[in-house]
Amino acid sequence: MTAAADHAPSLDAAEGLIRKAHDAGADLIMTPEVTSLIESSRAAALEKSLPEAQHPGVSLFRNLAAELSTWLLAGSFGVGLGGGKIANRSFLFGPDGEIKARYDKIHMFDVAIPDGQTYRESATYQPGDKAVLTDLPWGSLGLTICYDVRFPAIYRVLAEAGASFITVPSAFTRLTGAAHWHTLLRARAIETGCYIFAPAQCGTHAGGRETYGHSLVVSPWGEVLADGGEEPGFVMAEIDPAAVTRARSMVPSLSNVRTFSLPG
Repeated sequence: MTAAADHAPSLDAAEGLIRKAHDAGADLIMTPEVTSLIESSRAAALEKSLPEAQHPGVSLFRNLAAELSTWLLAGSFGVGLGGGKIANRSFLFGPDGEIKARYDKIHMFDVAIPDGQTYRESATYQPGDKAVLTDLPWGSLGLTICYDVRFPAIYRVLAEAGASFITVPSAFTRLTGAAHWHTLLRARAIETGCYIFAPAQCGTHAGGRETYGHSLVVSPWGEVLADGGEEPGFVMAEIDPAAVTRARSMVPSLSNVRTFSLPG
């Protein structure tokens, strides 16, 4: 997706793509981080980030999941918390339209990158403090968001807790995406023996922000099964849950881990 600076056009675009993916046979459909809007102004972002009970994205995705009788992940919505803070919150909706899991992004993107853009997510967003694992009909799903991918510990924790699949909905910058996106996602898949699902924002957004795109599905062996490129659309991949067991039996790094002392 290329999210706009307002809910309506962004959610209209998301709905259209969700319906196309469903018509193509998808059983589990996912959208990127900040699906409903990307707003460059902090004040405007705070104003537009409504509480969960009033959020138009939550109601739309709830209704779509029930209408289409499908599993649906909203990569994240900005959910107003009050006090000048927003939660960057991922939602998993079941085929009955009910929310099955919520995850608030833990790691805040506070960086200045060489292309001149500066990000201070912690100024606006309230970080989460809890890893989330939930059940799907095909196995357990761990939830993460974007910048979390640079912190391998949470992925290992999710895999050790039973995850077969891990989500990484994102709005990666074009510069860092071109350098690191594929490598990081393949590494997280290989390290954990999990499928990695990474729906991503693409293109140019309000205020000139550019995101990298390349929504990916990565196998537990580190193979890229689908790559969405740099234009809005959707990609699909066939998922074999037994591939998780096969990958982990060939490289049992989750069970071979050892404790060790620190130097000094």
